[in-house]
Amino acid sequence: MEPELITVGLDGSPESLAAAQWAADEADRRHAVLRLLHAWILLAAEAPDTPPDRDQNAGARQIVNQAAQEVRERHPHLQIMEDLVGSEAESALLLASSESRMVVLGSRALAPWESYVLGDASLDVVGRAEGPVVLVRGKGRAESPRPEAGDSTPQVPGPRIVVGVSLNGPCEPLLAFAFDAAVSRGLPLEVVHGRALPVHAYVPWGIEPEVAEEVTKEAESELRETVLPWQERFPDVPVQLTVLPESPTRAVVQTVAGAELLAVGRRRHRPLLAPRVGPVAHAAIHHVTCPVAVVPHD
Repeated sequence: MEPELITVGLDGSPESLAAAQWAADEADRRHAVLRLLHAWILLAAEAPDTPPDRDQNAGARQIVNQAAQEVRERHPHLQIMEDLVGSEAESALLLASSESRMVVLGSRALAPWESYVLGDASLDVVGRAEGPVVLVRGKGRAESPRPEAGDSTPQVPGPRIVVGVSLNGPCEPLLAFAFDAAVSRGLPLEVVHGRALPVHAYVPWGIEPEVAEEVTKEAESELRETVLPWQERFPDVPVQLTVLPESPTRAVVQTVAGAELLAVGRRRHRPLLAPRVGPVAHAAIHHVTCPVAVVPHD
């Protein structure tokens, strides 16, 4: 049986090098092969004995070599494929997604409180990939603020995997990815669902507590029923169910602090003029500081 393949897209930026390290950790954890992929449409065909001063691909090759060198410092025994592809980045990464367990990309933000600045190619890959795409911020990005000792604000939960579940349809690939990520790391899993309150829950003095409680209990029951088969399949994974009377987007963003990984879903078949990703995945991509896995499902 051939080992799995984890592909990381490289462009020479610090963010893509951080993605390479994250992907290397994942490949090492899974005994998978790490593919370091750099796509350049102007990649030239050259003879093996081309002298360095005439190597038109030297810059592209350096991008891959640098990433490989940094990865090998931490994972000297990891099997690595160095891959230069003469095509557009989007095409190369979409093809890689059909061949890999996951594709890992770097995401850059101007500051911790600002949105991601993802290129069109990255967004297209996230929105069209056959398999999961993990977006990793560069090193040195500040994490969500944690309360200091003596602070009265609630403590940030410890390391865990967080998955946002909509309950609007089947999401088996998303839950499979989340449970697998939790068991492979030995971490608990928090399953988050947000359900907006109906209009009649809002009254002049605030929110009608009985209506909010009824909606929350109904959602908790549905979520428990959805997750139960996966808990039976992964009995060693501690699971926490979190239901908030909020929009799904706000619920996920509010609960993810302290997580090692957030997994969100993306429906493969969306209306023709609809955005490539839904509002929850879009908010996660732009506002969450931990790595974000976008998992396609029907």
